Amino acid sequence: MPKGSNTPVPATALRVELGWRSGPGVPDADASALLLVGGKVRSDDDFVFYNQPAHASGAVRHEGKRTAGNQVTDTLLVDLTRIEPGIETVILAASSDGGTFGQIPGLYIEVKDAAQGTVAARFDDTGATTETAFVLGEFYRRQGAWKFRAVGQGYSSGLEGLATDYGITVDEPQHAAPTPAPAAPATPPPPAAPTMNRPVTPPQPPVTRPSAPPPPATPPAPVRLTKVTLTKSAPSVSLTKQGGTSGTLHVNLNWQVRKQFSGWAAKLGRPVAMHSDLDLDLCALYELSDGTKGVVQALGNAFGSFHQPPFIHLDGDDRTGAVATGENLRVNLDYKQYFRRILVFVTIYEGARSFADLNAHVTLTPQHGAPIDFSLDECTVPSTVCALALITNSGSGDLVVQREARYLVPERGVSPQRTIDYAYGWGMNWTPGRK
Repeated sequence: MPKGSNTPVPATALRVELGWRSGPGVPDADASALLLVGGKVRSDDDFVFYNQPAHASGAVRHEGKRTAGNQVTDTLLVDLTRIEPGIETVILAASSDGGTFGQIPGLYIEVKDAAQGTVAARFDDTGATTETAFVLGEFYRRQGAWKFRAVGQGYSSGLEGLATDYGITVDEPQHAAPTPAPAAPATPPPPAAPTMNRPVTPPQPPVTRPSAPPPPATPPAPVRLTKVTLTKSAPSVSLTKQGGTSGTLHVNLNWQVRKQFSGWAAKLGRPVAMHSDLDLDLCALYELSDGTKGVVQALGNAFGSFHQPPFIHLDGDDRTGAVATGENLRVNLDYKQYFRRILVFVTIYEGARSFADLNAHVTLTPQHGAPIDFSLDECTVPSTVCALALITNSGSGDLVVQREARYLVPERGVSPQRTIDYAYGWGMNWTPGRK
């Protein structure tokens, strides 16, 4: 589609892919969406992006990134049947991370029918230079039907400039306030005058004062745009330096189920189907400061505990992979002194024989500090267990998150859990278990 043109789209669930070619020196990019009434959002909740991945209506969801060779896509799922009647426009935007869009080759946006996979619209933007944010396209209502327009409007002020232009309140970076000068010592009061006998004043009736007005409602917290993306070249980050060493560390794994044969079939000589009953299990090996070791996982109902050792809790067992739910694990950082190391990993319980062609995304969100995220690289081996992230306590209180993204292939008769134990030297004894 040329810039400025439009085309009808089916009023159904649509998959919107922001795509580009990766390579040395190529910045990362992130897809986002804004739901507008009269050209503005109704509130910050109408902004869907990596830190706020699902709209309350369920109409728009950020599904995350996928890498296949040198091609990268970041995906939004837009269900036009669930768009609230008052919403007139859904803006489809992108922001760059670590450079400008002029450094990102092959930038495009593609709209597909989510169920059929057929392409409804595609816009290739070839005119980017110094922009750090783009409105690539938009869905809009016209006479009761939905259309897609190729926009191609750039911003040099990044995601913050784009978001504020549509009415989003963005959290400003916090700066240290100047230290106030010490107050001068108070002058001691003069000695009390000697008391004298005075007439006693009769008691007065209490004065009725008007009740104070209720305090104003607390305004909603502004949107935070900061994030940390771990890559092969920058695989670790300190939670301590990010200010994220207390409260809850929320670990989320989400994935996208595809009913197709895996891409590594040609290499291995046998196809592996990805079915809708795919079941991935998020797990964690832990070692506490007193030497205690164990595992948190759905297998054997070893869901852990949040307020007592091991201070790690698995919320449940999900089979959809939706970014708003997926598999979730919580770590209680208020007890960080008890942690020596935590290895977060994922196993395939059923539905596939490898992670190949699985679009999986990991997000670690501390209660305080910036979210940490990364995508799993393309799997080229018949792996059923993948080490995701290693969290270590240096002993001086510094908590470090290390991106692993390491696919392991269990030997015949060896469980995925035992395989990852061997790889990281946990030294535990394993017995068969069931959900």
